[in-house]
Amino acid sequence: MTSSASERRAFAHKINRTVAAEVRKQVSRDYGSPQLTKKRGGAHQPLPLTEVAEPVDFEEYVSSHAPGVEPGPLRQLVEFPLDDLELLPLDKECTTLEPPLPEEDDSLDPRVRDALAVYTDDWLVIQRKYQRYSTTYTPHNSERQRERRRGLVKQTFELDEAAAAERQDDQDDAKRRSVSLDETPRGSWASSIFDLKNSSPDALLPSVLERAAAEDMDRRNTEARLQGRHGDLLGLYPAPDEDEAVERCSVPEVPKEHCGQRIMVKCLSLKFEIEIEPIFGTLALYDVKEKKKISENFYFDLNSDQMKGLLKAHTPHMAISTLARSAIFSITYPSADIFLVIKLEKVLQQGDIGECCEPYMVMKESDSSKHKEKLEKLRLQAEQSCTRLGYFRMPFAWTAIHLLNIVSSVGGLDRSDPDSDSERKGHGTWNEKKKKGFERMSVGDEMCNFATFRPATLTVTNFFKQEGDRLSDEDLYKYLADMRRPSSVLRRLRPVTAQLKIDISPAPDSPHYCLSPELLHVKPYPDLRVRPTKDVLEFPARYVYTPHTTYRNLLYVYPQSLNFSSRQGSVRNIAVKVQFMAGEDPSQALPVIFGKSSCAEFMQDAYTPIIYHNKSPEFYEEMKMRIPANLTDNHHLLFTFFHISCQPKQNTPLETPVGYTWIPLMQHGRLRTGSFSLPVSVEKPPPSYSVLTPDVQLPGMKWVDNHKGVFNVEVTAASSVHTQDPHLDKFFTLVYVLEEYSFPFRLKDVIITEANMEGELKASMAALRGALLDTCVQFLHQLLNKLIQLIIYPPVIAGQIVNLGRAAFEAMSLLINQIHKNLEGNQDQHGRNNLLASYIHYCFRLPTAEPAIPPTAGTQSYEMPMQYATLSRATVRPSSLHLSRSKSISNSNPDLASTPVSPDEEVQRIIGSKAKDRSCNRMSAFLDSVALFSVPTRQITKKLLHEELALQWVVSTSAVREAALQQAWFFFQLMTKSMTHHLFLTSKLDVARRQRFPDRFVDDIAALVCAISADIANRYQKDVELVERLNSSLAFFLNDLLSLVDRGFVFNLIRSYYKQIANKLHTAQNPSSLNALRVDFTRIVCSHEHYVVLNLPCSTLSPPASPSPSTSSTTSQSSAFSSMVQDQGVATMFELSVPFRQQHFLSGLLLTELSLILDPDGEGVFFLHKKAISAVHSLLCSHDADPRYTDPQVRAHIAQLYLPLIPIVMDTLHQLHDFSDSSPARCRLATAHADDADPDSGSTISQSVAMAIAGSPLPHVKANPFALPTVAGRQSSSLSAECSRTLLVSFLWVLKNADAALLERWVSDLSVLQINRLLDLLHLCVSCFEYKGKKSLERINSLTFKKSQDMKARLEEAILGTIGARQEMVRRCRERSPYGSQENVRWRKNVTHWRQNTDRVDKTKAEMEQESVVDGNLATEASLIVLDTLEIVVKTVVASELKESVLGGVLRVLLHSMAGNQSALFLQHCFTTQRALVFKFPEMLFEEDTELCADLCLRLLRHCSSSVGSVRSHASASLYLLMRQNFEIGNNFARVKMQVTMSLSSLVGTSQNFNEEHLRRSLKTILTYAEEDLELRDTPFPEQVQDLVFNLHMILTDTVKMKEHQQDPEMLIDLMYRIAKGYQNSPDLRLTWLQNMAGKHSARGNHAEAAHCLVHSAALVAEYLNMLEDCRYLPIGCVTFQNISSNVLEESAVSDDVLSPEEEGICAGKYFSESGLVGLLEQAAASFNMAAMYEAINEVYKILLPIHEANRDFKKLATVHGKLQDAFNKVYNQSSGWELALTL
Repeated sequence: MTSSASERRAFAHKINRTVAAEVRKQVSRDYGSPQLTKKRGGAHQPLPLTEVAEPVDFEEYVSSHAPGVEPGPLRQLVEFPLDDLELLPLDKECTTLEPPLPEEDDSLDPRVRDALAVYTDDWLVIQRKYQRYSTTYTPHNSERQRERRRGLVKQTFELDEAAAAERQDDQDDAKRRSVSLDETPRGSWASSIFDLKNSSPDALLPSVLERAAAEDMDRRNTEARLQGRHGDLLGLYPAPDEDEAVERCSVPEVPKEHCGQRIMVKCLSLKFEIEIEPIFGTLALYDVKEKKKISENFYFDLNSDQMKGLLKAHTPHMAISTLARSAIFSITYPSADIFLVIKLEKVLQQGDIGECCEPYMVMKESDSSKHKEKLEKLRLQAEQSCTRLGYFRMPFAWTAIHLLNIVSSVGGLDRSDPDSDSERKGHGTWNEKKKKGFERMSVGDEMCNFATFRPATLTVTNFFKQEGDRLSDEDLYKYLADMRRPSSVLRRLRPVTAQLKIDISPAPDSPHYCLSPELLHVKPYPDLRVRPTKDVLEFPARYVYTPHTTYRNLLYVYPQSLNFSSRQGSVRNIAVKVQFMAGEDPSQALPVIFGKSSCAEFMQDAYTPIIYHNKSPEFYEEMKMRIPANLTDNHHLLFTFFHISCQPKQNTPLETPVGYTWIPLMQHGRLRTGSFSLPVSVEKPPPSYSVLTPDVQLPGMKWVDNHKGVFNVEVTAASSVHTQDPHLDKFFTLVYVLEEYSFPFRLKDVIITEANMEGELKASMAALRGALLDTCVQFLHQLLNKLIQLIIYPPVIAGQIVNLGRAAFEAMSLLINQIHKNLEGNQDQHGRNNLLASYIHYCFRLPTAEPAIPPTAGTQSYEMPMQYATLSRATVRPSSLHLSRSKSISNSNPDLASTPVSPDEEVQRIIGSKAKDRSCNRMSAFLDSVALFSVPTRQITKKLLHEELALQWVVSTSAVREAALQQAWFFFQLMTKSMTHHLFLTSKLDVARRQRFPDRFVDDIAALVCAISADIANRYQKDVELVERLNSSLAFFLNDLLSLVDRGFVFNLIRSYYKQIANKLHTAQNPSSLNALRVDFTRIVCSHEHYVVLNLPCSTLSPPASPSPSTSSTTSQSSAFSSMVQDQGVATMFELSVPFRQQHFLSGLLLTELSLILDPDGEGVFFLHKKAISAVHSLLCSHDADPRYTDPQVRAHIAQLYLPLIPIVMDTLHQLHDFSDSSPARCRLATAHADDADPDSGSTISQSVAMAIAGSPLPHVKANPFALPTVAGRQSSSLSAECSRTLLVSFLWVLKNADAALLERWVSDLSVLQINRLLDLLHLCVSCFEYKGKKSLERINSLTFKKSQDMKARLEEAILGTIGARQEMVRRCRERSPYGSQENVRWRKNVTHWRQNTDRVDKTKAEMEQESVVDGNLATEASLIVLDTLEIVVKTVVASELKESVLGGVLRVLLHSMAGNQSALFLQHCFTTQRALVFKFPEMLFEEDTELCADLCLRLLRHCSSSVGSVRSHASASLYLLMRQNFEIGNNFARVKMQVTMSLSSLVGTSQNFNEEHLRRSLKTILTYAEEDLELRDTPFPEQVQDLVFNLHMILTDTVKMKEHQQDPEMLIDLMYRIAKGYQNSPDLRLTWLQNMAGKHSARGNHAEAAHCLVHSAALVAEYLNMLEDCRYLPIGCVTFQNISSNVLEESAVSDDVLSPEEEGICAGKYFSESGLVGLLEQAAASFNMAAMYEAINEVYKILLPIHEANRDFKKLATVHGKLQDAFNKVYNQSSGWELALTL
């Protein structure tokens, strides 16, 4: 222990910079905080926040606290559930009715066998059963929030009620007025009594008049407050920002076959002018730009039954699959260059194509009578041809449809008709209109969307006659290119008139009656007798990167040309017959050739169309075949060339063979495909020819043209079995040779034997990087399976184990990296390639069946234990981590002694604890086990993939290590799944976590994590994108490990990561980006679904050596706690103390991160604030939404993990955004309260005047002794509104869910300064979550507080370069997906797919309504939490001596909450709390400063005029009890009487929507209480109440009159003057009305009049100050003011017998003080200045200066003299200006 302590000290010397900031922070925190000093004196030596505390030994703690210890709902907080991991075999979805399997069951080619295993095995998904509760896969998006908000009760707000009332007609307003008041002169008691008696009171509250003990009252109030509360606070708050959700992952898509955009083409009819013979059609897609045929052929037959009958002899059986007339084409790369080409053929007849087409061009149906004889002759000829030559075809005509014309509106197609089935008639696709359309605009590929276009029915009327010498694809591409531009080439071609009607439409998602390219029935296929639609196989124009998932094995043969010009004899009408031969006997022709139309499904042979009298024909034929599953060297394609005799001649056969050639299909284990130029033999080939190629000069054979290549043919395969890539083929072949032990094997020029097998195999693995990437991807699953198999089962060659682990790891790393680099578009936000992720998630499994034993190995049983073949581990690992490993048995493993970059002592520390437990080393363990089996045969060796991967990764170097780092996520996930599958296979899930995996593996993991942490720390500036990926990959890996291995070990790995980042932070040039990485890392690790359990929420915070009682038991008996015990236990729970950080390890990390980032001395830039706060917010959200944690007891334990958040937020108080009103006079100091005017109402008086009337001070009047000095400078807040609001809602969450008794014990321990800071924070919370009202929601979305600060931050991020590659990548991925490769989609206004719902402006009425409901509930819940906390504060300070200072603060927060827009529900609870407070501490209101009493009266009166009945009931009750309380203390309630009267006057003066009808009801309610209060019936109290109520009613009368004159300012001011005069004997009220008048005048710009009102106010104050105290420097009453206003003597004090200033409640307002007088005089001077009455300013300052001189306030004196100088200068300038004018 001592050594580690000294290490830590030495480490601390290096980082004095951070420690200094840390010390500053601690000192500032300690100020006035008794428990912190005690903590330092305690058992725990403080550890700076920049260092990570050592976590507790998790497994030991859990095993010593068995789940039985905690019965009930807390049991689940102790340990992970037993069924945490589940292994799910998922059925593979088969899209066809019959599984796609080869027909042959036996003797399968090993390739086919392996492929089938991959394609038919079910998916194996291993998942964490409860992961759905973490934020990784279940985001807290707005959608989910909406779900959680269902069934919310709508809160009643006066703000909304008032807005609704405004919408009523004005007549309703008139009806509400009391008519009788209009005629009655002021002061008529009769009218007041009459009106009041006619009013009906609100409902009385039954408990108001009851006397109850304070404890009972508190208990009742608490119970009522907790009823029906919304449990899910964060469900009401906007969802966390998705941009920050680094832990978000999506489940990879299930691997499936690639499919492009699909179009359906239906062939409806084909009609010619004359019908004499059957015509056959072919459809295919061609891409002109790529010069590629992009689909296989679809054959259709639209002939009438009569025409079909002509060929009955040749097609006795017609399979239903060949009768299809509709096809579905897939297009992966839509472009403007795609054509649908239609070719027509007819039965072979004598004559060239031109002759045979002539009748179709010349004859017309209308002329049939004219050509009757000719037609009959033609029909007869056709019939004869069909009978004799029906098996042969000849080219006839062709046409093409430009697909772009169908899907886009360009090109002259009429798209105005909304009917989707409308026919579009065009004369072919090359008419002039279309050409012009193409000239006008060039169309980009992005316009070609074949997935969504309006279906079209086309009638194609023009066909071109086929030219016998221009049949090749090359000629076709030229023609198609000509179609796109005006050209004479096509005009020269003669058209064949016909009518082909076809339907083109987007294909449905799951069409019925569809056949796959292999003719399997695609689901759904309700009836097998229905004419099918064919799915046409696509040949994509460019590479498609999708792994194969189904068995497909098709071959396509394309004869291209033949040159028989030098061939002797009669060879003119040449047909090529193609057969797929299994051997050389003619009977071995396989029926694997797909039939075309109206024929059998499969044929044994196929013929090319014949070109009449042409010795060098070109072909366009496609022959599609099914490749057998068991290909041998004897399988070959046989081409036989025939001369066809068109004319029946005697002794002349129909077909004469004139040549032969062939292609062997398998050679050296590879399928032969590609282009061939073959020599043609004149004679039949000799026996055993099939294993040789025709290029071999066989003896005695006669060849056409001297053995030259005269026949060109192309062979391609669409196969998910044969790779057709030399590198892949070689690798697979070698593996199969090894598996079957078939030595020697000839591979091209090399003979593979046991001696060179290892070298060849390794070379083939290294050569895989040369393979074509698209092929690697297509065979990805097989390839990875094979590499993994070679790692797990090292092959045995000649009795020696060959260790291929390193070679396989290298091959895998490079392959994975190549896929990642080339397929950037197919990644998630963490840079994980979806193809690879889905392989691991679904396909990968540990092989459970060992490969077959080679014959040399004897007959050993499989039941032997699995052994490790690698003997390359040293006995003890050296501390320097030179992983020296001894040689393996195999000569393939080089001596490995590499030094990965990692801090050695760190690894040593993590794994050192396990070293002493090791009983034996690896080598001896292996040898012992070998000794047990003294059998002569070889050992079957099996390695575990995760162990081998970890080992290979740790020892890898240079390029391989870099490649593995680039794709670390892949290897981490592979290891995780391998570890989990291994635990399932070996049934180790029930074993203690420490025994699950061997130490050597754990050591490798530690070394690996340390090395990668070092990489992150060292390369974060050079390789930003790599490091971000690496950082998140490592975090996800550790997150996964928490579910699998010793959790204490994982915590230590996290600690080592932290340590490495911390070491780097002190020297980093850009620490904020390193910090950001660490926050992301922490957030990902903390997103574990058992995060709560991992933090040991039920543990006690004590040093591990001295156990203390469990928290659950201590909280329940808080009263028994002595203060000494309390300090130590509770303080550590609320601070980031060492015990807290040790036992709540992850929570401690997260909160420490937050604390350091929010530290004002730190370098936490804005985006870091947002990151850290968002991380906490997201976690709290997931707790709220988690069904496992609904129990309040459980929630309280979870809240314990976040208790330090309360002091953290208190520390950041001065950095938080100020949510109070932005006007300068309304500052959020504890002394200054929000004004009483409704914020939405246009106030008729200036804010400062209204505050003065309301009895609130002006900011400069008086400082609160308990206000924090920092709070005054609120403008310097460093957190944005959004961050502050989120931080505050998190703070409220902790207060809401934490154990109340625990909070009490903590509060009781705080200093006055800290309690006031807490109250200040609660004050801010009330402002922050105040309800804005529906109106404001309609104007602006109040839930998004993204203001200019965010833009500033974006700028900052751009300048500092801190935005990071991950966000950039997320942005790129978002932009990439639906909009192709467009740049900067995010900033294009017309593309708004990325916007969150909250940004939508066009919200529906229902959405707006719901939003206001949510906002109302949030405001209510936030205020209620504040209320709960205030109650806790009150409870704890009762016993202490801090009462006076703290209770005032509590009442201020309470009053502030009453002042805002609050719901009726909250106000009811607020009033009950206020009544209890006044009941318990009456002296606070009636003996102290009157300020609080004045405020309270104003708030209560305001709510007495509320439009909501329940609020009025409570406000009236509170007001009545206030009077009664005041009366009971002094036998009268003059103070309350005075304050209430003043408050009503100020309400009348300031509030426009003040409703006298509602207030009248409240007054009646107060009267009713007084009448029913039996206890005080015999006292003067009821009478005094009645007097007060009647007086208030008179003020109401004046109000109504004022309302009438609202639009007539002159009358209004006059009326106000008369009202003020009426209060001559009530100085406070007179002052109030004078202020009201001043406000009205200044609002209208009458500054001189306003100034005189203020002078009268000051004179009135001076008069009464003179009566109270004799100060020489104060003015002697109002006489002093005569020079300013001659009427000022009106303010002379009324004689003493009428009024005495000493009387209780008289002259009690804020202005009846020296500072009040100064304030009024300064305001008067300012108004005179605005009125340009500069001489009067001098007179005002004559009165002010003696006061400042007496107070020696030199600053003020300097200001005053400065203002006087300005005034005199203005007077002088004006007078000199006049003099100048007069002289002129």
